[in-house]
Order: sequence, then structure tokens, then C-alpha cells
Amino acid sequence: MKILVASHTYIVDLNCEKLRALSQLEPGIEVTVVVPKVWKPGGVQNKIIETQYRDEGAFKIVPVSNFSQNHQGLLTFGTDLISVLREFRPQVIQVEQGSRGLAYTQMIVLNQLLGLKAKNIFFTWWNLAYELKLPVALLEKYNLNHSHGIISGNQDGAEILRQRGYNGEIKVMPQLGVDENLFTPKAQPELAAKLGIKQNDFVVGFVGRFVPEKGLLTLVNSLVKLKEQPWKLLLLGRGILKEALVKIVAENHLEDRVIFVESVPHDEVANYINLMSTLVLPSETTYQFKTLTSVGWKEQFGHVIIEAMACKIPVVGSDSGEIPYVIGDAGLVFPEGKTEALADCLLQLMQKPDLANKLGELGYQKAMDKYTNKALAKQQFEFYQSLVISH
Repeated sequence: MKILVASHTYIVDLNCEKLRALSQLEPGIEVTVVVPKVWKPGGVQNKIIETQYRDEGAFKIVPVSNFSQNHQGLLTFGTDLISVLREFRPQVIQVEQGSRGLAYTQMIVLNQLLGLKAKNIFFTWWNLAYELKLPVALLEKYNLNHSHGIISGNQDGAEILRQRGYNGEIKVMPQLGVDENLFTPKAQPELAAKLGIKQNDFVVGFVGRFVPEKGLLTLVNSLVKLKEQPWKLLLLGRGILKEALVKIVAENHLEDRVIFVESVPHDEVANYINLMSTLVLPSETTYQFKTLTSVGWKEQFGHVIIEAMACKIPVVGSDSGEIPYVIGDAGLVFPEGKTEALADCLLQLMQKPDLANKLGELGYQKAMDKYTNKALAKQQFEFYQSLVISH
């Protein structure tokens, strides 16, 4: 099967592992990844990325000239895309820029013009209801009408696409898997000593942005309620909320129990996760944000949850967005924003080591069965097969 995937996501090599695994599942699978030649991520990275051609046999990365260098929805490709499609002649074309991506419209049109007869698929993370104005509404309608299948990163996203009139096949699975060679249970005595973490400390951990919607105030306030318990809090990340967090910690005289660690490289995050007794993702849905087409934010997946699971660390999450589906029965879920309920979850893990161990094991099994790059590659390939055979 010849599969062509187009997205700016794959300019980062670490993000290519699932597609690499896909190309290695069985003989006869070829994966060509089309990426923009030039991309400016903005934000923290704030540098221009120029992509390189790579040929690994069944797996290739092909940079194609592009218009719009930092907007997912407006990204389109130059005429050199035509020769890539002509030469490769894919049976499946997947564009990972959402339901209203211009690049997806472009692929649909070229698929028809070049007579490729490939199946059109797009990937979306979008999980909040939205209204569209013309001409974007027409663009999305065209894309949906010409889709043979959709992969949604979450259950809410699939539900929204149904509400918008899409009746075809939808597969729910994340865009990226977890690298089980990197995220694996491994004692970190030296790092623990460096951070002042003792063997018997119960370490509550968080990894992510310090912003209100990530629920950090709820987490810190829940630990204030558990002052009598022997916990430590390890916060990995940075953001606008740090000052407010430091203030609460100081007011409650907990400075010696809270460890702040500025962002670390992704390949070192596993070392910090392995210091934790539990990882908490207390995200909170908000309707403060505005984009062109919608208002608000809720957790789209919570990738750090599956990273913790792969390290056998028990997880606790709020019920925002996709979190309860990702955790399932392999961790504890509390109502978002509820300090008492989160404190209760943490107390259970502190007082019942058997429960913590059991949840760690369940999470590990779930991550290995469902969320490694190879497991996701298999799910994706089965979805492609069903579309190629049934249509």
C-alpha cells in the first residue's frame, strides 16, 4: 500500500516515529511524508526550520515548496507537489491540517485531476463546537464531502464532525504515539538527590505549561489541604502562572516541598517522570479564548498521560476533554476544578500503595497495547485497509 501523509508536524524527526513504524509493519507498505520546505513555528522556538529530503527505503520525507509558513489552515504547497504525486501515485492521502485546511482541499483536487483514485483522509484535533462563515464554511463542506475517512485525535472531535453532517468512517486515535524505549520505568537516584527528593517522599508531578487552563491552581490548593501528608510537588515547565503558584506556596510555608524545574529537552522528560509517585493533569475547560471560528479550549488529548503510563507511574486527571477516555480505568479521574476531589484522589494514592502499584501496572499495559508508535501504526494501517477494500 502506498501512503502519502502531508503535515507540518513531521518537520520534527521525533514526530515521525509512528509513520516510520507504519512503513515497517509489512512488506509492500511505502510511506512518503510531504512537509513544507520552510516553516516558522513561532513561540518558544522562534526560528526558521528548513526541512531536508530523507530516503530510508520504504519511508521518505519530501520537502515541498509552500505558501504560508506558520499558519496550519492556510498552508498550501507549490507545483512541485504535482510531480511527487505523479511519481508516487498513492492509494491513501492523509492531510493533518484539520477539516478546513487549504492543503487538504488542494490534495483532493489534485487527486481528481491526476486520476490517482486515492482515498482522501484528514486528521483533526479540534474538539469544541464552532460556527463558520463564508467562504470557510463552503471550504469545510467541500472537504467533508470528499473525505473517505477521518482520523480524530479525540472522541469530542468525532462527535462534532457527526454534528456537522459527516457520515463516513471516523477513527479516534492520537496523532503521535509514545516512544517506549525513551519512556520506560527507570530509577533516577542521582537526579532525585540533585533535586532533594528522598526515597520515601511521595512526589506529585506535573509536566506542561503554567497557564490557568492547565488547572495548576487547583492542584496546588488540593495539596495545601493535605499539608499533614509527607508529599513533595515537582512542577516541570514554565508560564505566566508561576508567580501566582510561588505566592500560594509561600503563603502556606511550603517552599521546601515544591520543586520548580524550567522546561527540559523532550528526551530528558522521562527522567523526571520516573521520579514521580503520581503524575497529575488537572486541565480545566475554558471559554476565555477566541479564535476566528470558535471560543474556548478543552484538553485535546493529554500526551503526558501516556508518557507517564509508559513509565508505570499512576496517573490522575480531570474530566476535561479527552482525559477521561485516555485514562479509562487505568488511573483516577476527578471533576475539573474540584480541589476536594483531587485532594481525595491524591490521598488515596498516598495511603494505598497497592492501589498505586495496580494503577501503574494497568496504565503501563494500556500504553503498550494502545499508545506506542507501533500500536498506533497498526491501528492506522487497519483503518486504511478498511477504506481501500470497502470503497
